[in-house]
Amino acid sequence: MTPIYSSMLDRREILLAGASLATTASVLRAAPAPESPIKQFKLIAAPSRQSIIGAHGPDTDVWSYGSNVPGPELRVRQGDRIQVQVENRLPEETTVHWHGLRVPNAMDGVAHITQKPIGPGETFTYEFDCLDAGTFWYHPHHHSSAQVARGLYGALIVDERNPIAVDRDITWVLSDWRLQKDASIKNDFNNLHDVGHNGRIGNTVTVNGRIPGNFDVRAGERIRLRLINAANARIFGLEFEGHTAQVIAIDGHPVEPHAPANNRIVLGPAMRADILLDLRGQPGKRYRVVDAFYRHREYKLLDLAYSDAAQLRDLADAKPIRLPANPLSEPDLENAERHDIMLGGGMMGGMISAIMDGQRTNMRTLMHNGLLWSINGVAAKGHILDPFLTLKRNQSCRLTLINDTAWHHPMHLHGHVFRVIARNGQPTRRSEWQDTVMMDPRERVEIAFVADNPGDWMFHCHILEHQSGGMFGLIRVI
Repeated sequence: MTPIYSSMLDRREILLAGASLATTASVLRAAPAPESPIKQFKLIAAPSRQSIIGAHGPDTDVWSYGSNVPGPELRVRQGDRIQVQVENRLPEETTVHWHGLRVPNAMDGVAHITQKPIGPGETFTYEFDCLDAGTFWYHPHHHSSAQVARGLYGALIVDERNPIAVDRDITWVLSDWRLQKDASIKNDFNNLHDVGHNGRIGNTVTVNGRIPGNFDVRAGERIRLRLINAANARIFGLEFEGHTAQVIAIDGHPVEPHAPANNRIVLGPAMRADILLDLRGQPGKRYRVVDAFYRHREYKLLDLAYSDAAQLRDLADAKPIRLPANPLSEPDLENAERHDIMLGGGMMGGMISAIMDGQRTNMRTLMHNGLLWSINGVAAKGHILDPFLTLKRNQSCRLTLINDTAWHHPMHLHGHVFRVIARNGQPTRRSEWQDTVMMDPRERVEIAFVADNPGDWMFHCHILEHQSGGMFGLIRVI
């Protein structure tokens, strides 16, 4: 499939010439002080219309929270308890999953597994404590591949108790859309080609729900940029030309500040990165931000557009900023339980059969049911599932994930955060805390965590077409 680099994206300069993303900024030090013990929000999920391609093109019928894509940014401080009332005005059932947050199982938002889905006209109230500071997001976990692709997602930001000193704290929610010539969303969700290959790659990329133009900056600024990949399947590989971004958090959790490999920030679907961007460019000049993940399909995402204003400050001696650690339980690697998890299937894979509904089933029957992927030989269908792994509460666990396929898989574990401790048998340099780990084709990745959150937890590929095609299962913590 040819991803994006024709039609809408080639016309971005015409559609949004001079448009700025600066309106998405929020000044960190201006965050309001707590007003009550519980932070209360309301989200209304409903059809709406969105100007995705800009004023010179038609609006797009979408599904959204609060009549906007992305939905409202929910912002709290670490330790706050939040209460979110979700009202469903969609024509079908839905839920809300709080991606990356360590919430009680009943609040995880997985239809039929942790809750009854929210029917049309119904409401459901989620309530939980925000244990960890960081960049998180929310989206449906019911018919996810269609509902997320229609625009149902938003950012949830948990500020540190003592926010770091930056000039601006900004969120970019990255996504893409499969649009037709009239800017309508193509209604080909979960077709077998997408399911069996690299998922639903759109032809129009957006930042905060719009085709981006310029991002206005001033020389001498220091910006905390929170990147969220809310796309169904697109992997982003962002390069900031003329700048060295310092990664300070991955999936919301602090890491040793460092420049990314090859100066490229790679984010699989659902992943996040917080970067420190020191604006050392020249006043009046422009510097491209390029997405270069897919070979021979590079494109300009947007321009960093420097104003003519004098440099705000000299950043020559600016030091990296380390974020405070979150309260995570360190796994005991020596005494941890060890388990292998095999990912199989997909086009150009070797899967000739899998277990479906408890029975060994051939590929023809699997494909008839829309199933092309498996975990440990099981192609998951529906929601009545036996866990493929049962762990005792507070047990340390080491999982070796084996990608026996020709495709990338960002694997996400609900309810927990894990350390990524090895790739292809080689220890990782930083043992990053993550909730979603990107796996290359044929790669082996070892993760470790403490199973300290009881319940049945989804483990799945966050290329949503792979999930709907069978690559998901349950890990039970008792």
